[in-house]
Amino acid sequence: MISHANTCTPLLDLSRVRAITLDLDDTLWPVWPTIERAEQALRAWLLTTAPATAALLAVPETARAIRAGVVAAHPQLSHDLSALRRESIRAALHAAGEDTALAERGYEVFFAERQRVDLYEDALETLECLAVRHPLVALSNGNADIQLIGIGQYFRASVSAREFGVAKPDARIFLAAAEAAGVAPHEVLHVGDDAAMDAQGAVAAGMQAVWINRTGKPWPLDDTHLPHATVTDLRGLCALWNTVL
Repeated sequence: MISHANTCTPLLDLSRVRAITLDLDDTLWPVWPTIERAEQALRAWLLTTAPATAALLAVPETARAIRAGVVAAHPQLSHDLSALRRESIRAALHAAGEDTALAERGYEVFFAERQRVDLYEDALETLECLAVRHPLVALSNGNADIQLIGIGQYFRASVSAREFGVAKPDARIFLAAAEAAGVAPHEVLHVGDDAAMDAQGAVAAGMQAVWINRTGKPWPLDDTHLPHATVTDLRGLCALWNTVL
């Protein structure tokens, strides 16, 4: 299903699109099942390597408190989820009185499982559909690796907050993605599930945007920088070329 939110919504002009940037987590796959599996893999490794830390992290309130403490202590890492995860493991090891040098190996265990995603059932066909039309650039605040996941062949480039140094909705990372695609910002169509970070961020950076709204919820923000179209699934992206042009 495709919608064009309300009378204030800007008109989608696909004729000027020369590249497409795509969010990853919760756009091409649901992220929380992946994170939960990665955390389970980490806890299983800790059980045999650092059991006191495993017991500490088995208490959800304690795990959240450790993570919150790391986030508060390292605001300079807010764009880097890998570094925050690594430091959270290190902090848990320290709190449990175990070897903090194990944090690097623990993170490797987590990261490897984090790349085992379950793509939405229409993700591959959508990537194939879009990639034959325009260059695709992955644009993510997360730490998924499109090569490790096995979808790198569809993308010209990947721009991540971790590597670039700032996160969406900062306009600079959108502009970097446009540069990676070799086009001007106004020639980019950005696609993502987050109303603020993806839709508003892209429009504020001078791009067109499509918001993926799988739950059918109302637009949750004000009318500043509305998306140019809303779709309920990935197939709706390819349908845009048939219904708008």
